[in-house]
Amino acid sequence: QVELVESGGGLVQPGGSLRLSCTPSGRTDLSFGMGWFRQAPGKEREFVAALSRSGTTTNYADSVKGRFTISRGNAKSTAFLQMNALKVIDTAVYYCAATYWDIATEGREYKFWGQGTQVTVAS
Repeated sequence: QVELVESGGGLVQPGGSLRLSCTPSGRTDLSFGMGWFRQAPGKEREFVAALSRSGTTTNYADSVKGRFTISRGNAKSTAFLQMNALKVIDTAVYYCAATYWDIATEGREYKFWGQGTQVTVAS
């Protein structure tokens, strides 16, 4: 099976940048579609970005389009989320996930989840 571990969260000022990483372990020989979700205090978990197994197709939430970029690393199923022009409303716990589908935008479509990493945007 697969375990996902997020890293790279922290405290940044509005307008700043942060890069999140998602490192898989276990059956990393398998290929997955990857996704990022986030959950802010008092809010439901929401979709942020997704990347197909081939790494050629992406999907972004409107709220982050043009500011966030999802990408794959050299290691199989490794995913990154580059976050630029961060806003206070981006503050949330960010989760990476892996799906057997080529690409997916809904949480129920994902099989494996990381523990989350806190991103706080404040002056």
